[in-house]
Amino acid sequence: MNPGPETTAGASPEGAPAGGAALVELLHRSARGDRDAYAALYDLTAGRVHGVAVRVVRDPAQAEEVTQEVYLEAWRTASRYDAERGTVTTWLLTITHRKAVDRVRSAEASRRREATFHHRNHSVEHDTTAEAVQATFEARRVRAALTQLTDVQREAIELAYFGGYTHTEVAAFLDLPVGTAKTRIRDGLIRLRDTIGAGR
Repeated sequence: MNPGPETTAGASPEGAPAGGAALVELLHRSARGDRDAYAALYDLTAGRVHGVAVRVVRDPAQAEEVTQEVYLEAWRTASRYDAERGTVTTWLLTITHRKAVDRVRSAEASRRREATFHHRNHSVEHDTTAEAVQATFEARRVRAALTQLTDVQREAIELAYFGGYTHTEVAAFLDLPVGTAKTRIRDGLIRLRDTIGAGR
């Protein structure tokens, strides 16, 4: 008789490969409302999820909140997991990266609103205003250029430059050879340069 998921999960160290039958079974049981299975899944994967969140948001308190959001979504959407599209760990880390990037963008939007309020309510020197306008213009051009990349190029660029990952880490996160990850990043940067240059 094969050992049950709880026994298997308990024997696996945190951060173990997440594509194993144990994690898949724990996720399936979580989808059926099994809180013990959900707790075991959390114990086995939370370290990596929190690590990714910290790398992206660069703030421990914010990373804790992102981690909580990830597992709340995992609990709610466990039944949608498709093993053919990746391992349980990949699924969780994809959710983590998306939520962490959303939080960073939200924080940036908040800072922009505060900056706008400040500029509207305080007199500033002309050259300072000009610099702010130029920076905003450049940021918009970069965001527009990002939309011209392929999905795989944009994903690699966001991980490397917004997430702060090394090429090796990008390759591991996307389950790619390092050379392929470097090629996607390089091609994406070339396309960004050409797109931004064409708009000047």
